[in-house]
Formats: sequence, structure tokens, C-alpha cells
Amino acid sequence: MTTTSPVAPPLPTVRHRASSPWARRALIGAGALSLLFVVGLWLSGGGLSSDGTVSALGRLSGLLASNLLLVQVLLMARIPLLERQFGQDKLARQHRLVGFTSFWLMIAHIVLITAGYAAASGSGLLEQGWLLVTTYPGMLLAFAGAVALIAVVVLSIRAARRRLRYESWHLIHLYAYLGVGLALPHQLWTGAEFLNSPLATAYWWSAYVVALAAVLIFRVGLPLWRSWRHGLRVVAVVPEAPGVVSVHMSGRQLDKLPARAGQFFLWRFLDGRGKSRANPFSLSAAPQQDRLRITVKDLGDGGARVATVRPGTRVLIEGPYGAVTSARRTSDKSLLIAAGVGITAMRSLLEELAFQSGKVTLLYRVRSRAEAVFAGELDWFSANRGVTVSYLDGQRGDSWLPRGYGDDVEALYRMVPDLLERDVFLCGPVPWMETVVATLRTAGVDRARIHFERFAW
Repeated sequence: MTTTSPVAPPLPTVRHRASSPWARRALIGAGALSLLFVVGLWLSGGGLSSDGTVSALGRLSGLLASNLLLVQVLLMARIPLLERQFGQDKLARQHRLVGFTSFWLMIAHIVLITAGYAAASGSGLLEQGWLLVTTYPGMLLAFAGAVALIAVVVLSIRAARRRLRYESWHLIHLYAYLGVGLALPHQLWTGAEFLNSPLATAYWWSAYVVALAAVLIFRVGLPLWRSWRHGLRVVAVVPEAPGVVSVHMSGRQLDKLPARAGQFFLWRFLDGRGKSRANPFSLSAAPQQDRLRITVKDLGDGGARVATVRPGTRVLIEGPYGAVTSARRTSDKSLLIAAGVGITAMRSLLEELAFQSGKVTLLYRVRSRAEAVFAGELDWFSANRGVTVSYLDGQRGDSWLPRGYGDDVEALYRMVPDLLERDVFLCGPVPWMETVVATLRTAGVDRARIHFERFAW
């Protein structure tokens, strides 16, 4: 176990929140306006009077599905502006909601268009569907795209996701891009609403170009540029606790990497089998000019593989991501609550928060003190920075606290009497964090002072 004293960054001042409510509202408004604009284009092209009610509704559902599909791509394109304003967990939830909405609109589009054409020609649904796929320009590609999107949606259902490794799910999810790309030709070749006016043509081409550019720039170009620029390599892999290791990495000009304590990256270690798979791990120490550190528990294939990485291994990075940083503070007092390996993000935050004695309290939930990660470093923060560290060790009870602590709210106020004066930062398993949040809200903590992200997929 390493007990090296942390390197203190310059004394920070209380910062305003990095995100802006006005910016968030503007971005949400832009998404809503895009849907209204699409409806306007549909109305200007004749609306319900254009080609029968069923077919007209089919076209409208297709237009809305296409627009939402592009919004969905932008939500997960890792655009820094969106990441900074919302945080990746909120973007992921909106991506999921928009994705399912787009999917059902796509299904409605397929059914309504087929039914409308069948009614006009007097043929059956199956016969008309076959004719559309095999004889209309671009429809065979659109059918293949729809199959790819259906596969992604089916595997995004929680019951299916639980049976997949993160790496497998992430790879399959990339087929959504294939689905979007295959849908484009039929829209441009046979979609009247895409071509019935110069304004419509300009809008749809611009929307597709922007979505493609966002993916190429922020999902491909920027990660490759940062990986090349900073040249990260593994320096050492250090055991921290049973089943937990820290990976120390060195690189160039890391002070120019816009990373902060509390954030995470997607990491690829280029050393043999599995090197193409990216795994999300939080920084476990504040970034330094030439060093980064992550700490990983042996959970799943990604965590197990990290323990075997050799010094000298090159590292590719995507990120940084995450909005739970010290920039979220509204007060100079903080309460950090961690469970298990969730201590990694909280440990890094200590370097930016712990500068005045008595201003920071850490509650660390572990099954036993022997399993505590960074015990030596936490002792250093306690002795040198005045951090109050409380280990919540013991058997699991009915709440986020161990057995024997009594009522959650009363126990919390016993440990942190000035709770309402503090910002609260959380990291741990999602169900556990949700229980903690419920306790905090019952205790009267303002929602704006509770900062956490769900690292579930």
C-alpha cells in the first residue's frame, strides 16, 4: 500500500459552478426548436393533406424519428460543451430516453408508410412492405439500418444489458452509427420532405453533416490528438488493497490536459489482447504536470486486465469526462461520502478541497478496515490538512450505513452537525448513492448542493 504524501496544488478559491442554468436551458431549447422546425417543414409540404392521412402521419413520424436520432448522436458525441453543462450521466439518461422515443417513431413510420401505400395500391401489408424494400431507391439500405437500430435497442433493455460485458455492449452500441448512415440514402432519394424546398434540403444536410462532424472530431479526432500529444505510458502498477491496484502513468504536458480531480477517462492499454477495449476509470489523484493515477478494483474483464498491465505500456485516452468537480461548490465546506472503490474520485477531490482545517469531512463506507483503499493517504490528509475521516465499516444493513447506526438522518447529523452548510459529493454503487441522496434530501440538504454521477451503463 502506498503512503506517499499527495502533492498539493495551489490554494484554490471557491469557484462558481462550471455549468450555467441559462446555457443548459438554451441547449434544451435548441433541441426542442429543431423538432418544431421539422414539424413546420412537414406542414409547409402539405401536412395531412399531402398524400392521405396515414401516409402523411407516417412521413411525420419518420421526420421526427430522424431528427431525434441525430439529437441522440449529438448527446453522446462527447461534445465538451454538453459534457460541461450536463455531465455524462445526465446525457446518457437523455440519450436513452431520446433513443427509445426515436425507435418507436421509426417503427410507427415503417408501419404507417407501409399501410398508407398498401391502401393506395390495394395490396396487402406484407406484399407492399416487400415491394418498398426491394424496388424503392435506398430502401434496402434503410431496412438494414433499421435492423441495426432494432438490435441496439433490444440490447439496451436493462435485462439484456445485465448479461453483457461493458466492452461487448459498447461495441454493439456502435452499430447505431451504422443504422444512421444506412438510413440517409432513402431519405434523400425518396423522402419528399427532405427535398421539397431548398430550406428543407439545407436543414437536413446540415443536420447530418453536424452530427457526422461531431462524432469524427470528438469521438475520434480529439482522443487521438490528446493521446499522441501527451504520450501516456504506464510507470508502475501498485497494489492498494485486496483486489485493488493503482496504475501510475507519466506523460508530456499534462498541465495542458483539461482534466480535474473527480473526472474520469476511457482508457485503452496497448499491450496485447483486449487493447482495443475502452474502460471508464476515475482519476484517483489530482492531475499533476507529468503524472496521472487511476485505481481499479478487480471487477469484470477490464478491471482484471488492468492488474496485469506492464510498465512501459502505451495508453490511449478519451476524456476527461464528468462534471462532479470542485467547480461545483457553492460553499467552502464539503462532505465527501464514498463506498468501496468509489473512494477513488473522492480521494482525488481531497487535493482540491482540503486546505482549511475542519472544512472537509470524509465518510468512507467499507465492509472492514482491512479493505479500505488509501488508508495511509487518508491518514496524511487527516494529519496535515485537518480532514475529518470516518470509516463506516461493518455488515450491510437496510440502508447505506452499516448495521447499528440507527436512524439514517440522525446518524448523519451526529457525524456532520453542520450538514446543511456543506456541499455533498458522492461516489459509489448507483443503488447505494440513491439511498444516500434520499437520506440527504430528508435531512434538508438542498438538491443543488448534492453532486454525484451514475457510472452505470
